[in-house]
Amino acid sequence: MLAALLLAAAVPAAEQRALDWLVSHVPAWPRDNRCFSCHHNGDGARALFAARRLGREVPASAVESTTGWLRRPAQWDTLPGEAAFSDKRLARIQFAAALADAVEAGATAERAALLEAARSLIPLQHRDGYWPLEGGDLLPSPATWGHALAAHFASLVLRRADSKQFREPIQRAERWLAALKLSSVPDAAAVVFGLGPAARPDAVDLLIRAQGGSGGWGPYPNSPPEPFDTALALLALRYLDNRGDVGARVERGRAWLVSAQLPDGAWPETTRPAGGQSYAQRASTTAWATLALLVR
Repeated sequence: MLAALLLAAAVPAAEQRALDWLVSHVPAWPRDNRCFSCHHNGDGARALFAARRLGREVPASAVESTTGWLRRPAQWDTLPGEAAFSDKRLARIQFAAALADAVEAGATAERAALLEAARSLIPLQHRDGYWPLEGGDLLPSPATWGHALAAHFASLVLRRADSKQFREPIQRAERWLAALKLSSVPDAAAVVFGLGPAARPDAVDLLIRAQGGSGGWGPYPNSPPEPFDTALALLALRYLDNRGDVGARVERGRAWLVSAQLPDGAWPETTRPAGGQSYAQRASTTAWATLALLVR
């Protein structure tokens, strides 16, 4: 009981520190670098839009420039200063997902832009249903996502834009996710996001097995815990309300995530291999961890 009370007090403080970090860093990137980053203005913005949707106080100035950028999908392929280092296909999916969240949060009412963004994803889809990414389907990381997360978020954009108009590509993505061979926590989480737990009980089983003794998750069962993998697992577990032990698992996972937060409100970047240094990965890791704490 005491541990639960301590966690209940610690999580809101951790959320606020994380939001303060994002409120500072998301608008600073385009201001300081004269370009928009899929790590800050994609992943980071999604966390801020989610916070707004959930009634948390987010200054309009924190998302103003990002929202203006997201309203112009035709310009997303022009990433001055960052273009040489970006997978433009993934960046388009990340920006489209952020735009969909901006619409849902009421930050913009321009559904025409969301429809334009959705249409731009169609020619990028492989005939098998996924969206190919540069470098192939490597172990997902906060900034590179991997095919399963990309397929989920691309199809989510299509569904939010117009589920009837985009029914065929959505169904292709769902069939691909349904047939995906699972080995990693990020892929299992993406399948639960995209299909729900009933469609792939093996994905649920992998997530349950992969939780470590500390309460966190690594990329594979028995791997050391990482903030990114823990965040994805926690976001997936919210779909398992009817499972008897899910509450205790979520509590342990959230406690580990809070314990891993840095004093400035960010989380250490999850890199592949572990232990690398990357500001881009840190921004995306912090966004995913913030979402995991915000979304119950």
